[in-house]
Amino acid sequence: MLTAIAIAVDGLGFAAWLFLSSVGLTLIYGVMRILNIAHGGFYALGAYASAWGIGLYMQTGNPVGFAFLIIPVMALIAGVVAGLAIERGVLRFMYGRDEVLMVLVTYAMFLILEDVTKLIWGTDSYVAWQPAYALGTIDIAGIPYTGYKFLIIGVAMLCGGLLYWGLTHTRVGKLLLVVIEDREVSMALGINVTKFFTITFLIGATLGALGGALTAPEISVVPGIGAEIIVMAFAVIVIGGMGSIPGAIIGALIVGFARAASVHIYPPAELFSIYLVMAAVLAVKPYGLFALAEGRKI
Repeated sequence: MLTAIAIAVDGLGFAAWLFLSSVGLTLIYGVMRILNIAHGGFYALGAYASAWGIGLYMQTGNPVGFAFLIIPVMALIAGVVAGLAIERGVLRFMYGRDEVLMVLVTYAMFLILEDVTKLIWGTDSYVAWQPAYALGTIDIAGIPYTGYKFLIIGVAMLCGGLLYWGLTHTRVGKLLLVVIEDREVSMALGINVTKFFTITFLIGATLGALGGALTAPEISVVPGIGAEIIVMAFAVIVIGGMGSIPGAIIGALIVGFARAASVHIYPPAELFSIYLVMAAVLAVKPYGLFALAEGRKI
C-alpha cells in the first residue's frame, strides 16, 4: 500500500515537472512545425536565472516569501529575451524551409545558449534551496514529501488550464487554432501568420524557462541540464503526439508514473523505463496517442 502511494505521489510530481518542461516544445511544434531543440537552452536559462536571482535576493536578508515571485519574473525575462532573439534574429529567415534543416538550426541555437549560460554564470553550480525549504514537508501515509513538490503540481495544473482556456475561449486562441489547422488558408484569410509564430515562440520559450526556474530550488543548477531535459521532453511529446497539448499532459503522466514505478519496484529499470514506454506506444500508435491530423495536399 505504501509503495502504491509513493508511486502515485512521485509519479504525479514528476509528471507535473515534465509537463511544464515539455508543453512549450509541443506548442511550438503544433503551430510552427519546428522541433525546437533550443528548448533545452530555454530551460537552462530559466534555471540559472532563477537560482542566481534567488541567491542574490537572499544574500541581503530579505524575507523568503518574496523569493517565490522571483521565479516567474526571471523565467519571463529569460524566455522573452532569448526567445525574441532567436525567433526574430534567426528563425524568421528560415520559415518554409525543410524540417530537418530547422532541427539543425535550433540545435545550433541550443549549443549557443549553452555557451551563453556559461559566459554569464560560469561553470560553478548554483543552489537556491530557500523557497523549497520554506514550504516544509507534508506527510502522506507517513511518507514525508516536500511542500514545494505540490506547488509544482499546482503550477502545472494552472498552466494547463490557462492554455486550454486561451486556445478555446479567446479570439487569439481560436485564430491560432486556424493557423495550426492550415497555414496557407490562414494567410489567405488575412491572418498575420508571422505574428502568431512570434507570439507562439515567445510563449513556448517562456514555458520552457518557467520549467527550469521552478526546478532550480530543488536541484543543483549545473552546466548540461538543458541536454537532459530536451531528451525527456522529446519522449513526452512523442508519446502524446507532437503538437498536441492534451497529448503532452497524457505523455507526461505516462512517463511520470512509469519512472516512479520503476524507481520503487525495480530501480535498475529507471535508466530505460521512459524509452521502453515510448517504444511500446510508438509500436501501436506510430505518431503518438493524440497526434494532430495532417491535411493531404492536392
